Amino acid sequence: MSLKNNLHNFKEKNKDKKWLPAFNALHTFLFLPNETTHNGTHIKVADDLKRTMNTVIMAMVPCLIFGIFNAGYQHFNAIGEPVDFLSWDAAWIGIIKVLPLLLVSYGVGLAIEVLFAIIKKHEVEEGYLVTGMLVPLIVPIDTPLWMLAVAVAFGVVIGKEVFGGTGMNILNPALTIRAFLFFAYPTWMSGDKVWVHGADPRVQNLAEGVAPDVISGETILGGLAQGKELGYSVSDMFLGFIPGSIGETSTLLIVLAGLFLIFTKIGSWRIMLSAALGALAMGLIFNGVAASNLISESSKFYALMNTEFWHHLIIGGFAFGAVFMATDPVTAAQTNKGKWIYGFLIGFISIMIRVFNPAYPEGVMLAILLMNVFAPTIDHYVVQGNVKKRLKRLKVKTA
Repeated sequence: MSLKNNLHNFKEKNKDKKWLPAFNALHTFLFLPNETTHNGTHIKVADDLKRTMNTVIMAMVPCLIFGIFNAGYQHFNAIGEPVDFLSWDAAWIGIIKVLPLLLVSYGVGLAIEVLFAIIKKHEVEEGYLVTGMLVPLIVPIDTPLWMLAVAVAFGVVIGKEVFGGTGMNILNPALTIRAFLFFAYPTWMSGDKVWVHGADPRVQNLAEGVAPDVISGETILGGLAQGKELGYSVSDMFLGFIPGSIGETSTLLIVLAGLFLIFTKIGSWRIMLSAALGALAMGLIFNGVAASNLISESSKFYALMNTEFWHHLIIGGFAFGAVFMATDPVTAAQTNKGKWIYGFLIGFISIMIRVFNPAYPEGVMLAILLMNVFAPTIDHYVVQGNVKKRLKRLKVKTA
C-alpha cells in the first residue's frame, strides 16, 4: 500500500513532465487508478480497459506456450530426428525463435505508443497490449526481426495512430501488420519453406550439419493447393501438431480460449459462431461442386474443393482469426444482427479465398480486413432497418 501511495505522490509532483505518460502506463498496469467519482450515479467495477486487454492476453498464453514447443517439434520432425513434444530440445528451439519475435513486437509497438502519447500529451493507450501478443502468433517462425520491427512500426503508425489511436482505427492493427508483411515481403510470408525453422536456406539452421533443402516446411493448406493429400490425421490437425504460424495450429486451445473470452463477456459468441457457420456453408457448397463433377479432378482448385467441409475449421488460421481478430470490438460490427452478418461473411469469404487463390491458400486475414471496412455499413443498414420497423408500428398504432 505504501508503494502505491509513494508512486501516486511521485506522479503528482511530476504531473507537468513530458515523460509522465510513460510512467502512468506502468503505474496503471500495476495498480488500479486512484481516481474516484464524487457525484452522480455510477456503476463501480474492478476492471478497466487495461485489465480487459490483460484478459485477452491470458487467453492467448496457452497458444503461445504450445507454439513454442510446436516450433521445435516440427523442426526436428522435418530433419528426421523426432523428439517428444514436451522435450527440452523442442522447447529450446521455440524459445530462441519465438521470444525474440515477442520482444521486438512489444518493444517497437509500445515505444511508438509512448512516443505518440508524449507528443499528443495524453495517456498511453492500452490497445497495443493485445496487438503485441497477436503479431508474433500469426507470423512464420523464421520471420527476420528487422522485418517484424518495420511492419509493427507501419501497423501502429499508419494502421492506428493516424486514425486517432485505440478505438478509432478501422482495420485490425495486428492484421494490418500481417498484411504489410505479406505484400511487402511475400517470399518470407508464403511458400513451403517458411513455416518450419531451418527449411528456408536464407535462415541460419540451429541444427548444424542439416542442409535446408532437405527440410520441408509445407502447411496442410499449401499441400492441398498443390493437389496433395492431407498427410495428417484429424487428431493432429485439431490438437495442433502441424506446421503453421506460431499460435494458430492448435484448434483445441483456440476453442478453449474462445470459450474463456465468451465467459468473461469480452469476445462475441455471435461472431465466432456465425464465422464457423459461414465457413461450413462455403465448404459444403464446394463439396457439392466437387461431387457433381462440374470441375475436373485435374483442376488446381479440385483438392481444396473436395476437402471435407468441416476440415476447414481445423486447418490454417481460420479458428485463430475467428476467435481473436474477427471479434475485435473496435473494428467488428456493433449491432447484434450485424455481428451475425459480419461473422458469417468472414467465414464464407475465407473459404472462398482459400479455394480460388492457390497462391495464398489461407484467406482469413483478407476476409477479416475486408469485413472491417464494411462493418460500419452493415451496422448502418441494420439500424435503419430497425428504425423503419418502429416507424411502421407507430403508424399502425396511430391509425
